Amino acid sequence: MIITLIGFRGSGKSSVGPLLAERLGMSFVDTDRQIEQQTQQSIAEIFAEQGEKQFREVEAEMLQAIYQKENQVVATGGGAVLNPQTQLLIQQKGPAIWLQADVETTLKRIQKDQATAATRPALTNLDFRQEVVTLLNQREPIYRSLSDIRIDTNNATPEQIVENILAQLATSDWGNR
Repeated sequence: MIITLIGFRGSGKSSVGPLLAERLGMSFVDTDRQIEQQTQQSIAEIFAEQGEKQFREVEAEMLQAIYQKENQVVATGGGAVLNPQTQLLIQQKGPAIWLQADVETTLKRIQKDQATAATRPALTNLDFRQEVVTLLNQREPIYRSLSDIRIDTNNATPEQIVENILAQLATSDWGNR
């Protein structure tokens, strides 16, 4: 089984993923980190030099390769779900868990993350807050349609989120596989 964590940046995928993988005895893969290691560039650099379209192609290829192995927790980039091929992969490989946070929580988490400014590109020419609101509004229907389980990460520690995921997995169809 492959568990895929989906959600906007700042939702907790990179913090929760390793903890969840450890609890389940699985390996953890952060697709953004994998892309950076493979290309020797930050995501911001890829966006600046090659554009979002090229980044999304690299991301889709990376996910194809990652999904060849079983027993993984995979944290996708927030926009990975924009690619229809990636959507199919996510749906075929195992439960998709949407880590969801409201706008205020998302903004606080992104601003606290020191790596965000250096490695994450602006995705629109809007101001920071408006970009988050706009992109969340665009992506939430996709996250909703792809997710087998939705976890509210507002006001929860990574450990609490993992416990919530494990409880929901245990009572879902995926918990019996």
